[in-house]
Amino acid sequence: MRVDNFMEIIGGDFFVGVPDSQLKAVCDYLMDKYGVDYKHHIIAANEGNCVGLAAGFYLATGNIPIVYLQNSGQGNIINPVVSLANENVYAIPMIFIIGWRGEPGVHDEPQHFYQGKITLKLLEDMNVEYFVVDKNTNEESLKKIREEFNSNLLRGKQVAFVIKKGALENSKSINYINNKAMSREEIIEHIVDVAKDDLIICTTGKASRELYEIRERKGLSHKNDFLTVGSMGHSSSIALGVALNKPDKKIWCIDGDGAILMHMGAMAIIGSSGVKNLIHVVINNGAHESVGGMPTVANKINLVQISKSVGYEWNKRIQTNEELDSVLVEAKNKRNLCFIEIVSAIGARENLGRPTMRPIENKKMFMENIKGN
Repeated sequence: MRVDNFMEIIGGDFFVGVPDSQLKAVCDYLMDKYGVDYKHHIIAANEGNCVGLAAGFYLATGNIPIVYLQNSGQGNIINPVVSLANENVYAIPMIFIIGWRGEPGVHDEPQHFYQGKITLKLLEDMNVEYFVVDKNTNEESLKKIREEFNSNLLRGKQVAFVIKKGALENSKSINYINNKAMSREEIIEHIVDVAKDDLIICTTGKASRELYEIRERKGLSHKNDFLTVGSMGHSSSIALGVALNKPDKKIWCIDGDGAILMHMGAMAIIGSSGVKNLIHVVINNGAHESVGGMPTVANKINLVQISKSVGYEWNKRIQTNEELDSVLVEAKNKRNLCFIEIVSAIGARENLGRPTMRPIENKKMFMENIKGN
């Protein structure tokens, strides 16, 4: 089904979400029609944030908000859906558009398998009625379901359209770029060269894929790396947990701007922790690149100033190749909690692969290395 026909049937004029590659057609449609204007379309920090914004929109207007997300974000919506929007609490209606990664029987990455298996059950547990959209869904059946959902929405309930892989076709594809020079893979390679035998916790998406391929290309072991293939926004917390318990080791956290925004409260905990052996690197390309490239707000805020305000002791912002290595080396030699923002371009190699090592193997190798085995 063409995405413009799908969106016309769904209706609504206020959309809030977190980008998803499975919903790229929806994301591109919204960016083409609205951009990010806060009146009609907001790209939120996380999925719970989406539900709060949607609730506020409904309270102010009485109109039905639409929330889009990848199914991996269902965990973030559970609390505000069941304790705020639920018909037994405030009865705030909303429509969810959910990309179904890890659908049973469809090949996907390991972090999506179990989430895909429980996607529909989680909606049932939240008392959210749903309809699954696939390649065979026609406009008439979708219109019928949309009309049937109205009775639920009028009672203050939430409904969902769960989108299978390939169900929606782009009407217009958008290419996201910026004018920055340094690539993320280039930056990560410099970090690897400087870090040497230090431990690296890497955020989800293309960053972890690039780190893995850099090690492969250099003939290096993966024993020093923990690849956070799922759980977006939590790499820095994992890194803090390691740093607190291995104070004799230098810990690098390679983060992304979308990930740091998703759970920014973690920075306050890190800054208050007293650790001296953690280097928190945020590679900021101002985009949710791993899921399509839609913009984040990271270019509109001062991440370095935020890090200072929450207790990071040493803080730098890098914009050029010339200063990259010197700042990384300086951070490595510091006995302080360090924060480095590195501005980068949007984009990755077209032939970028995926780790061939299973997550459980990565965990075992990483832990054995820490123990000295």
